[in-house]
Amino acid sequence: MNTTGWITIVVVVAIVFGLIGYFAAPKGETKVITKPPTLKAAFIYVGDIGDYGWTHAHNVGRLWVEQHFSWLNTTYVENVGAEDARQVIENLISQGYTVIFGTSFDHMIPMKEAAENHTDIIFFHCSGYIRRPNMGTYMADFYQLYYLNGLMAGALTKTNKIGYVAAHTIPEVVRHIDAFALGIKEVNPDAKVYVRVIHAWYDPEKAQSAANALLAEGADVLAFTEDSPTVLQTLESKMKETGTQYYGFSHYSPMQDIAPNVTVSGQLVHWEVIYADILSKVYAGLYTNTNLQDVDYWGLLDSGAVELGGKPGVPINPKFVNDLKSVTVTDKLTGEELSVYDLVMRRLDQMKDKQMVFDPFEAYNEPIMGWPKDGSPEDLQEMIPVGHRLTYHERLVIDWWVDNVVSVGE
Repeated sequence: MNTTGWITIVVVVAIVFGLIGYFAAPKGETKVITKPPTLKAAFIYVGDIGDYGWTHAHNVGRLWVEQHFSWLNTTYVENVGAEDARQVIENLISQGYTVIFGTSFDHMIPMKEAAENHTDIIFFHCSGYIRRPNMGTYMADFYQLYYLNGLMAGALTKTNKIGYVAAHTIPEVVRHIDAFALGIKEVNPDAKVYVRVIHAWYDPEKAQSAANALLAEGADVLAFTEDSPTVLQTLESKMKETGTQYYGFSHYSPMQDIAPNVTVSGQLVHWEVIYADILSKVYAGLYTNTNLQDVDYWGLLDSGAVELGGKPGVPINPKFVNDLKSVTVTDKLTGEELSVYDLVMRRLDQMKDKQMVFDPFEAYNEPIMGWPKDGSPEDLQEMIPVGHRLTYHERLVIDWWVDNVVSVGE
């Protein structure tokens, strides 16, 4: 189902349930539902909407809901750090905005303080964990997609050296790298993952330097968590220069058309799915300033908030489909022999299933081994015992590397 389909269902359900109070009123009584003619929502961004990564994607979601909901009026403020967030929130409230979204972990504490002082305002914070009666949380996560990309990376590498350019090593990024490494290991136990950390969410110069360093060390596949297409552009340029086939996976925004000869797949976010759900429920009266204490969105494949691919509707670049079909592996759940392409499609369907038939962070036939983030590859230990699937909380605080991650440096 495409994004529009998901959102149509969300909006219809929210409005229907919002009207239940009217139809449930006792006969002979008139129950009046009052709604503001316009709901005013503000979005606080940590970066610039032109970064083509995190902030750009949030703004795409904002534009979608504003264009599709006639009752909604939105605004945004760019480049807001923790030190400025509180004052920005106060200014927005003074302008009449009654729903405020904070889109960075750095906004969590200032937003909590504002929520305590403005109990009549509805707040939602992205990627955080603090909630209040008038403050919910939300996140769209990519670990399932990184696992699928890992399956493809393990099948395509010729050198068995796979590089990863990481903005930081916070749990979110560690979770994604580990899922990527687990996918690689499932189809190619000989392949190893080498991580370069650039200590910045958006720094094309550092990203290019890290990508070139990994290529110089023999990597022929690169993935990344950094808010620009620099890594893919570096691969595309290197391929044209040397004639060697390189492989890459895009991050956050559609990047396949930027580097069509190297982009195999990637991960895409649809913040509009989450924003549409939240805002339609606020408008319908389902979410109020008194009942958000336990509202926490965790947008995975089954929600439609994330999508596999380097551009919408294209889960795998057609250029690489035959290569993936030519590599045969064993499905560790069934013992069946099948192509990596078919395994990717099977796992994609399994993770879209609401029953969560498969999860990368479950040890099915053997334990998942790893080493502590503050240790070394020699410090191997059992991280996930057979039969255990990491809980939501365990994923949120993950601080260890899968055993085929063999180098983490700068």
